[in-house]
Amino acid sequence: MRGLRTALGLFLGLASCFAAEWPYYGGDAGGMKYSPLKQIDRRNVAQLRVAWTYHTGEVSDGTKYPVRSAFETTPLVVDGALYLTTPFNRLVALDAETGRELWSFDPRIELGAPYPMLTSRGAAFWSDERDRRLFFGTLDGRLFAIDAVTGRPVESFGQGGFIDLRQGVTEKFPGAGYGMSSPPAVYRNLVICGSFVPDGSPRGPSGDVRAFDARTGRLVWRFHVVPRPGEFGHETWEKDSWRDRGGANMWSIASVDAERGIVYVPLTSPAYDYYGGDRKGANLFGDSLVALDAATGRRLWHFQTVHHNIWDYDLPAQPSLVTLLREGKPVPAVVQVTKTGFVFVFNRVNGKPLFDIEERPVPPSEVPGEQAHPTQPFPLKPPPFARQSFRREELTDVTEESRAFCAKLLEGAVIGSLYTPIGLKPTILFPGTNGGANWGGASFDPETYTLYVNSMDVGMVYRLVERPEGSDVPYRARGATTPNSRFWDPNLYPCQKPPWGHLTAIDLNTGEFRWRVVLGVIDELLERGLPPSGTSNLGGSIVTAGGLVFIGATNDSRFRAFDKDTGRELWVTRLPASAHATPATYRGKRTGKQFVVIAAGGGNKYNKVYSDALVAFTLP
Repeated sequence: MRGLRTALGLFLGLASCFAAEWPYYGGDAGGMKYSPLKQIDRRNVAQLRVAWTYHTGEVSDGTKYPVRSAFETTPLVVDGALYLTTPFNRLVALDAETGRELWSFDPRIELGAPYPMLTSRGAAFWSDERDRRLFFGTLDGRLFAIDAVTGRPVESFGQGGFIDLRQGVTEKFPGAGYGMSSPPAVYRNLVICGSFVPDGSPRGPSGDVRAFDARTGRLVWRFHVVPRPGEFGHETWEKDSWRDRGGANMWSIASVDAERGIVYVPLTSPAYDYYGGDRKGANLFGDSLVALDAATGRRLWHFQTVHHNIWDYDLPAQPSLVTLLREGKPVPAVVQVTKTGFVFVFNRVNGKPLFDIEERPVPPSEVPGEQAHPTQPFPLKPPPFARQSFRREELTDVTEESRAFCAKLLEGAVIGSLYTPIGLKPTILFPGTNGGANWGGASFDPETYTLYVNSMDVGMVYRLVERPEGSDVPYRARGATTPNSRFWDPNLYPCQKPPWGHLTAIDLNTGEFRWRVVLGVIDELLERGLPPSGTSNLGGSIVTAGGLVFIGATNDSRFRAFDKDTGRELWVTRLPASAHATPATYRGKRTGKQFVVIAAGGGNKYNKVYSDALVAFTLP
């Protein structure tokens, strides 16, 4: 108990510094998504009402512009101002208590360009004794420094307020997409940036992680996500397969241990992400959690969660920097949730697993030229929080039409296990390419050492087809007849029996589930008398000292609060559209009232209802 009180006391002492605010994407630099605010609690949360709504005016359904929009921002709140980024990449400052616009900055991206999606998940805040700046990246590959007070570009940074992130990484591939959809991380006077890069071709722009001087924009360090000759991990690439290799980038969010000077970067699949016959080997640092010296970019330790990834099982979420107990003593830990439904837990200083991890044999590939890795890592604890398998007898029966459609998809298909390589016949795999968990990640309660993670159970149906001679790769993945190659019907009902989405609470001291609840409803199925089914979900949760877990994410236009100890739903409200985002909470500087705010943009990959609303709630 003494260790518990010591660890909690240390955290709460630090937490008091930002209790009233939400100065980082994840609440704190380590991404816990925890707030010590408790004005809104179990007793009064049902009284929450809308305090204000801000409309960005930005929606794309794919008709006027070639790609759709997704309002995925998590706002920052600092000194009474709320800062958000919009789908069209504007940066906006609001009065945090009224929603009144203070200023807006528009980088004027080309909206007709073929981006993966029109979105931006947020910005990063930096300050020294004189300046207060906001840093955010754009879909066209620029990093801006904006004065937090005036909303104007900082002229001394880069080229009059921005740097061109494409320089040094895209020269060989000038026509390829490159940009940022997630906020950078900040360590002292460094801005640490990831990127999105194309993963549909084996070679393309580099996904290297880079750090820039926060005052000038000067490049300070660069970490090669695909090791070069003489660097650690280079031997995991056969022959010259490392050269100009695309992917393995950090499109998600890094976490920073400022006290120890360590940044933790979650990396993704090497390209091409469904066939790796041209990149035999384990392919470091693809799909690895890498701890870097934040000042120099030097690798301290790493763990590869998927060897030779051929399933698009990226590390999609910000690592959570937390304190756990081992033998009654506090241990600094880093927790990585994954698309596969596994939770990996490490000592964040030395990288030693805090729960054992086994390398287990997995199936070989039948595809000529492919060489799947013979083993994959399986953590023994916690249990998987997402579906990893499917049996024919689990075929959906929610409607006759859905069952008939899904039965057709099963004809002639191979039903694989978690790491069955996609073959020449349609292959059904769980989880699908969106998880499991995705960029919404997890939240952590330091009072109870509990991790909260939402998950979806939507499988994928792919097969590899031969490409013409001379193609960049001999095989390409092709989906079934369903949208986005997912294992669902035309109504987007998954093809297995419900539930289709969960919120899970995991005790990270023991590695056991505390509770698990179905997350989300489909109104049409409720009207048929079926129980809550759970839904697809994108976005994450936050947890508060008021005993609450707040989460939108679900594809049902709802925002919910759960009792953090029991999982009981205490409050639910309808939004203008589904909130595929992670909320934030803060205390008003003038009134002292606690607010909870969430972006409700709908659309995304899962529905056709769009909105542009940022909605704030508070007590009467």
